[in-house]
Amino acid sequence: MSLSCGVECVLLLGCSRWAWRRCTYVGSNDSETWPLATPDEFEPVPRVCRLILAVYEPDLRNPQFPPDGGYRLNPDWVLKRVTYEDTLGRSPPYLIYVDHDRKEIVMAIRGLNLAKESDYKLLLDNRLGMQMFDGGYVHHGLLKSAVWLLNVESETLKRVWEETGREYQMIFVGHSLGSGVAALMTVSVVNHRDRLGGIPRIKLRCYALAPARCMSLNLAVKYADVIHSIVLQDDFLPRTATPLEDIFKSIFCLPCLLFLVCLRDTFIPEGRKLKDPRRLYAPGRMYHIVERKFCRCGRFPPEVRTAIPVDGRFEHIVLSCNATSDHGIIWIEKEAEKALEIMRENKSETITVPPKIQRLERLQTIEDEHKDALERAVSLNIPHAVSTVEEPTENKEMEAEAAKANNGDSPKAEPELSSRGTNWDELVEKLFKRSESGKLMLKKESNPTQTQ
Repeated sequence: MSLSCGVECVLLLGCSRWAWRRCTYVGSNDSETWPLATPDEFEPVPRVCRLILAVYEPDLRNPQFPPDGGYRLNPDWVLKRVTYEDTLGRSPPYLIYVDHDRKEIVMAIRGLNLAKESDYKLLLDNRLGMQMFDGGYVHHGLLKSAVWLLNVESETLKRVWEETGREYQMIFVGHSLGSGVAALMTVSVVNHRDRLGGIPRIKLRCYALAPARCMSLNLAVKYADVIHSIVLQDDFLPRTATPLEDIFKSIFCLPCLLFLVCLRDTFIPEGRKLKDPRRLYAPGRMYHIVERKFCRCGRFPPEVRTAIPVDGRFEHIVLSCNATSDHGIIWIEKEAEKALEIMRENKSETITVPPKIQRLERLQTIEDEHKDALERAVSLNIPHAVSTVEEPTENKEMEAEAAKANNGDSPKAEPELSSRGTNWDELVEKLFKRSESGKLMLKKESNPTQTQ
């Protein structure tokens, strides 16, 4: 009798401790050790948020739902607008905008439309470990959508970049469902920059807002120099490792699902999560907008923290009434704009060195953080992690040809594929080879005994 009472007491205390820790865990805990972002690196975020909101508008000259201060863009610079009727369900709607003031070519992709069956098909087209890509795993449906977009728009993007003097940045930006598509487009383009006119890696950028978990951990860290994810406080989507297809099957009972996921993940060791190469994560460098504190009412002035985490990468579901509202692009735009204004005010008050020197120091810090994250991923034995980022052979050849051209040598003719249009399905397939059993394998991971 006394033994059973003791066991019951232990179980009660254990459950109470678990419930207390889970209920008192707030979104700000995920980034409490991260340094603050600078206004220079965060400056594009509110702007790209407004571009995503612009995708929802049927007429930008007469907007129906403009954010505070308007969209602040030139409708004449919208190169292309694509709707669901144009994509035929293969991709969410998007627009291509050429910002001549800031020298940017931006492709903005909207988020999930709960009323569109085609968006659900993209999410449901996946299984755990279904799609290998570039030495890791990615979401199969989102990769198919990204490849389709590149097949349709890569020639347009290449032409515009060349017509603008090959000086503009090329930015892919998306929200929710669109964030996964934009991130995987960026990974594909980085590996085949020669197909977009040899655009330098430093001129490529992706902003994933309220990002979907779309790639394995080694890829999320590897491309942290070009992909930036923005998370607002308690947003549920970057935190749950539950497959996207299961989340949106249960969208009308999402709180129940989040609670069950939280309960399940409590009993999965951190090491086991890191060792699973099929587990998907939010991509790239993380920017966390924090605006609420534990046991405090209301919203505080937002601050932005940034890092390239390897372990502890938004692994805990936050049981919060704001877990779904923080996913909305409208709230992300508002809080990002407030945070940027606060950062600018603080910078003007505390500036002690010339701005140019500050920017150079921050760029060096960002580069060092990426190297440290790559090394940490290797030290933790993350599957397929690399300590350095190697340039694909095609990109090296393109840069060598460009160098010869600059020296007055006659460059080689462009490959035939470029002249007839790039087939991105073929390029993606080139990253793999099939084993005797028919299974896709990364070429550099083939058995060394077969190459001798």
